[in-house]
Amino acid sequence: MSVTELPKMAQPANASPAEQLKLEIAAATRLLVMEDILDYSGHIAARMPGRDDAFLIQIGSTSRAEVTAGSMLVCDYDGKVIEGDGQPPSELPIHIEILKTRPDVQAVLHAHMELAIAFTMMEGVDTILPMRARATRWKSGIPTHPDPSHIKLKEQGVALAKTLGPHHAALMRAHGLVVTAESVQALFIDSVHFKENARAYMEVLQSGHKPLPLTEAEIEQIELMEMRDWHIKKLWNYYIRKGMKDGILPADWTALVPTKEALKRDKILEDRAAR
Repeated sequence: MSVTELPKMAQPANASPAEQLKLEIAAATRLLVMEDILDYSGHIAARMPGRDDAFLIQIGSTSRAEVTAGSMLVCDYDGKVIEGDGQPPSELPIHIEILKTRPDVQAVLHAHMELAIAFTMMEGVDTILPMRARATRWKSGIPTHPDPSHIKLKEQGVALAKTLGPHHAALMRAHGLVVTAESVQALFIDSVHFKENARAYMEVLQSGHKPLPLTEAEIEQIELMEMRDWHIKKLWNYYIRKGMKDGILPADWTALVPTKEALKRDKILEDRAAR
């Protein structure tokens, strides 16, 4: 089915930025379950459009496999629910403190990916090295937070945000990880690439051979050719359509599909040149 063949009548008319973002969080959450990055726990938070005092996050008890736009809560940075009916996830301080500390971050994922956790339980392995091309995203490093417990207190969230620092991801000892990005779509794509890179690193370690991570020169060359905005739209288009085809996403969530115009590489290049 092409983009033009999607049922236009199913798209919500004049959806607000907040409603669109709720739908993106719901879709990304379901797709992360499909990718075995989320399961019965874990969550995405994203800044509320047009507001600097609130963010969106799902109801904590809602199945990650069934999240909808209606499952979202609006919370303030004191952890109070200001819109929606339900309780947020118990590890809300993770999102509060990272969003407070990092104005460049628009969206945060906390997950309990087993593959990532394994790297925090190996003697002599301090982090996940950048092995694959898309791992240049984490060229600054992936620190490991030493607290293995659930992050339920403000001071724990502050400590995790300090460990994360300026980086785009951090492991959490025997617990999970956090990933940050400039949008929910970018967060989802980065999370997929994080898992791909972690798997590649694990496979090299299991082979018994010495890992050969990307060098600084290789990272520089990769980034010279990078088209991050278009890459995110391309993969978002793929995963949204796959999710709809496989029944992971409802067939009428067509508002999530990028337009043909948005998927043009020349349009991305024009936008980049205009900056």
